Amino acid sequence: MDAELKKNILTTGTSLVGIVCKDGVVMAGDRKATAGGHIVMQKNCQKVTKLNDYLVISGTGTASDIEISKKLITAQLKLKELKDKTRPTIKEAANMIAMTSYKNIRQPSMIPFMAGLMVGGLNENGTAELYSIEPAGSVMVVEDFDANFSSGMPYILGMLERMYKPDLTIEEGVELAIDAIKSSSERDTASGHGIDVFKITKDGIEHISKQRVEKVYTEHN
Repeated sequence: MDAELKKNILTTGTSLVGIVCKDGVVMAGDRKATAGGHIVMQKNCQKVTKLNDYLVISGTGTASDIEISKKLITAQLKLKELKDKTRPTIKEAANMIAMTSYKNIRQPSMIPFMAGLMVGGLNENGTAELYSIEPAGSVMVVEDFDANFSSGMPYILGMLERMYKPDLTIEEGVELAIDAIKSSSERDTASGHGIDVFKITKDGIEHISKQRVEKVYTEHN
């Protein structure tokens, strides 16, 4: 790839986290988008979004690949609903997203497809599930926590290895997710400028936190 083109591609270096709790799933992400890995292009980029009534998706990598993936899967899921006259399970949705990633990365292109994705959602029986999809298209069910291939992953996973417990309540999971994003934002230069948190329970999907970081300068001796 041309070096100048590569330098200016908008990417979401990103801190993402997904946490499985005893009564649901929590997904969170930061809000910074960068180009070339060192220029901040957006300070209000929502990386965790609700696709429909039962599915939440988050992504790290090339911004355009993440956006086109969300549009494609939304359309594919709707078509599958119309064809089968029932909505897909979260496992089916995750595998459809993984297949899209698998196909896109293998199409000859000047700019290769590069997006890691996490998808969480609510099945019709009320159970919540979380899946992680790596850029080449493999899909993995998450039984505890994950940060996909986000640049904040080392900081998030290190923290969660110590702090996570299998019987977390959804509210404890929300607090842990916020702490994880804040921790990675302190050390990862590609992460920061706010937090979005979604919780997925039998009661539905709720966007419960939208935090924006304001710069405050204070004098000291």
